[in-house]
Formats: sequence, C-alpha cells, structure tokens
Amino acid sequence: MKEKVQVFGRFLSGMVMPNIGAFISWGLITALFIETGWMPNATLAKMVGPMSQMLLPLLIAYTGGKVVHDHRGGVIGAIATMGVIVGADIPMFIGAMVVGPLSAWILKKFDKWAENKVKAGFEMLVNNFSLGILGALLAVLAMYGVTPLVSGLNSVMEAGVGFFVDHGLLPLASIFIEPAKVLFLNNAINHGILSPMGIQQVEELGKSIFFLLEANPGPGLGVLLAYCIAGKGNAKSTAPGAAIIHFLGGIHEIYFPYILMNPLLLIATIAGGASGIFCFSLFNVGLTAPAAPGSIIAILMMCERHSYLGLLIGVAVATVVSFFISLFILRFAGKDASLEDAQAKKDSMKKESKGIATAEAGNAAAEGGQKNGISRANVHKIAFACDAGMGSSAMGATVLKKKLTAAGITDIEVIHTPVSSIPQDVQVVVTHQELGARAAHSNPDAELVLITNFLGAPEYDTLVDKLR
Repeated sequence: MKEKVQVFGRFLSGMVMPNIGAFISWGLITALFIETGWMPNATLAKMVGPMSQMLLPLLIAYTGGKVVHDHRGGVIGAIATMGVIVGADIPMFIGAMVVGPLSAWILKKFDKWAENKVKAGFEMLVNNFSLGILGALLAVLAMYGVTPLVSGLNSVMEAGVGFFVDHGLLPLASIFIEPAKVLFLNNAINHGILSPMGIQQVEELGKSIFFLLEANPGPGLGVLLAYCIAGKGNAKSTAPGAAIIHFLGGIHEIYFPYILMNPLLLIATIAGGASGIFCFSLFNVGLTAPAAPGSIIAILMMCERHSYLGLLIGVAVATVVSFFISLFILRFAGKDASLEDAQAKKDSMKKESKGIATAEAGNAAAEGGQKNGISRANVHKIAFACDAGMGSSAMGATVLKKKLTAAGITDIEVIHTPVSSIPQDVQVVVTHQELGARAAHSNPDAELVLITNFLGAPEYDTLVDKLR
C-alpha cells in the first residue's frame, strides 16, 4: 500500500516538478510587478493572470499527457485541458492533472486499436485527424463535464482549508505532512496538493502560506543539529554535512533516514512544523510561488516583500522547537542507534511488511546482488534514483562519481533519475531502502544497492571495491 501511495504521489508531482522553472518565473513576475510588489507596473503585471490561468495548467497537462503517451499524449492533454480552463474562472491545476493524463490514455487506447487497421500511406493522415477529432471532443466534454466536478471539489477544499485557517488550526496540518514526508511523499504533497492551492491563493492575495507548509527547512534542520550533539557513530559524523545540504541546498530527503532510524523524532518534526506554521500565520507570511528546492535561499527569493521578518522567525522557531525535542529524545527517550543498526532493523521490517522473498531479494541486492554480479566487465552505467530524480539522487550521483574517479574508474557513466522511470540500459541502481521495491519494479534486471545514508553510505565504498 505504501508503495502504491508513493507511485500515485510521484505521478502527481511528476506533472509539476519538470515545470518548476515556469512556476518560479511566474512567481518572480508576481513578486515584482503586482500592485503590492517590489516594482509595481500595471503593464507588466498583465502577464500574471494569463500565466496562472493558461500557461501553467497547459504545461502541467502536456507533461502529464506525455508521461502516458509521449508527445501525442502531451498534445491531446493540452487540447482537452483548454476546455477546463475556459469553462472555469479559477486556475485549473487540478483539472489539468486529471484531464491531461486521462486524454492521453484515451488516445493511447485508440492508437492501439487502430495499429493494424490503417493502410500503408495513410498513417500520418489517421494520426493527425484522430488526435484532432478526439482532442476537440474531449475539450468539449471537459468543459461541460469535468469543469463542474473540479470546481465543486475546489469549493469543498476551499471550505475545508478556510475552516482550519479561520479557527487557527492550520498548524495541525503538520500531523499529516511531516510523517508523509519521511515516507518520501514530500514532492507529492508539496507539488501535487499544496502548490495548486497556493497558486490560487496568490491570485487572490498576492502570496500564499501553503507554499511553506512542506518546504519549511526548520524541522529537519533541528533534527540534524540534535544529531550533531547527541548522535552516535556514523549518524553524528555525517549530520553536520547533511544539515548544510538540507538547509542551503534544499534537499530535504537527506534527513529522512535520520528520522527512520528513530521514529520518535517524528514528534519533534511535527511540533517544529506546527510551531513554524503558527508563526507564519501570526505574521501573515506567504510566498509568491513554490520554493523548489526547499532551500532557505529559494524560500527567501520567493518570499513576498512584507514577509521576510515573519519568515525568518517562523523558520528559526521551527528549528529551535525541533532541536530541543530531538535532543531530549536522542538523549533520554530513544534508543541509541547507528545508521548501520537502523539498516539492519529496516531489513527485518521489510520482511514483515513486504514478504520474505522481497526483503531477502533487497538484502541480497544491498550486498552486491546475485543476478549477474557487480564487476567491471558487466557494469557500464549506474543510476542513482530518488523519488523525483532531481534532489538527493543528483547529490548521490555526484558523491559516487567522485569515488569512482578517485579509484581510477572513469569509463562508467553515473546518472540520476526518478525511481519510477529508471532507464533499461542501467546495470546498477543505487537508491534508498524505502524506494527499493519501486526501483525493482522500474528496472527488474538491474542490481540494487540499497542505502540508508545519502552522504556517508558504506555501500558506496563496497560498490567501488567490487568495480575495482
């Protein structure tokens, strides 16, 4: 069930993540040129509405459609989504996430049905007209069928969120957000749920607190700082570097293993997250666009100009609360454990939750695999995989490249990739243990190297030794 939730969440965030640059552009234009911006300009501010109403939903729809059925799927997804956009008076991000992939799936089914029924020489004609006709029909259906449903769902969500905001209960969102993040659903929550809500709020208020609910680096920073003082072994030695990468680099996944090795620390992150949200609400803090990655630098760049003081106070309070609770847990309320102990514990947990065969296969893969064996002769390409393929995997790939180069191995390509779309020409996949099952499904022929610590995993050196 956890794997299915991760896959679904990855699919949602996968429609937004590749277009983050466009969201940042829109956020900068909003922050600079709207009436309450840094440089108010009525002419330039005219771009804000069309970008949020049309450009961003169409990019999401195209991306979602392309995932399902390549370029043709992306095109029909964008066409059909125009019906949702025109039929509503609010930014239709949820509508785009529904209509884009669904339209591509319908076209894919039609293409499969027509595959052996088209006479030679008529392929282009059929392809173009099938896409055009289906696209027109789906746009009309979306306008009259999907738009009312999505608008109704949006009204329900607005009412629910409004209730929490009006009654000062928004900090309770941390009870859901923080545990879900540690299960590698951070991108799904931030870009699949909170960002669409935040963009709509920016249309109304010029800023949104929703962009900060998941992106606040304070709770994770507090945990890592506590490990710097009260941690043991490898966890303590790697925590300072992890804290820098987390806070300045914005790669939140780097602190997840430290929580997984002592789940009581979720109390610290929930309390820290709730404290930060309370401060953000108190000082009316908001960002003008999603902050991706969740670096303090990116957050400050996207911050609305009247919100800087409240933002810094919120991040600081979240860090302090998380730090002191984590420190107490590590010293008095939790078992002392190293990352290696946590890895052994998780191997046992995997046997219980995923079945003996799956766990044993994962453990064998972590020890070097038994498919073809890891050796210089049969390994030409290594992939480091994470949920989105952009944060921790990029960092891990860099670390691994440096170790391979230092060992004199320069003819093996190392890439980073989303765990759900690992290339089939990869012989070795390095990923976090929580993502091992998804990696095995994505590329069943590759050797799996499962790690718990992105920075100081001993599996890196083991892998390099095998290749050397």
